[in-house]
Amino acid sequence: MPKQKSHSGAKKRFKVTATGKVMFNKADRGHFMTEKSQARKRKLRRGGMLPKAQSKTIKSMINA
Repeated sequence: MPKQKSHSGAKKRFKVTATGKVMFNKADRGHFMTEKSQARKRKLRRGGMLPKAQSKTIKSMINA
């Protein structure tokens, strides 16, 4: 049986931390930044962490 390939899109969008959590960048950062408040832009910079149930799927896609 052939080897399983990693998901190219998932590799670009997600990153696994040292503790095993899956990080991702938040949406709405592309353009029209002047219309967004400073607090909103600050919160978008932080990014987010995936829930445990979804992170298992993403890890298998990245490390396949």
